[in-house]
Amino acid sequence: MKTTTTKIIYWSGVIFMSLWFGASGFFELTRNPIVWGITQQLGYPPHFIYILGVFKISGIITLLIPNRLLRLKEWVFAGMFFDIIFAFFSKISVLGFPATIDAIIAFSVLLAAYLMFRKLYPVHYAVEVPAMAH
Repeated sequence: MKTTTTKIIYWSGVIFMSLWFGASGFFELTRNPIVWGITQQLGYPPHFIYILGVFKISGIITLLIPNRLLRLKEWVFAGMFFDIIFAFFSKISVLGFPATIDAIIAFSVLLAAYLMFRKLYPVHYAVEVPAMAH
């Protein structure tokens, strides 16, 4: 796959996830009755909803900064992954499978964006062997 195609898929995914999580974070911070109602119905306390909102907004700001904060972006992807997984299982257990469609879509887009992130910014893990003492 060409680098240009990889960048288009990556940035499309990042923009989609930023809009998705940005709207969600905004609605959590502004106490939107629909978002708050569903989130509380799933069993999450009010203070947790605010924390979600703050971290979602912070995360999308991080993702939208090009070519910087790569390790922090890794954490943002992980946070989004856990948010989506928790939402999926919370919804499936309380509201049923049809309520999980949004989580499935978000997970698919997040996975594509993350895979392209790794293609653009590969990580090479090296194991350091300590020098033997003489």
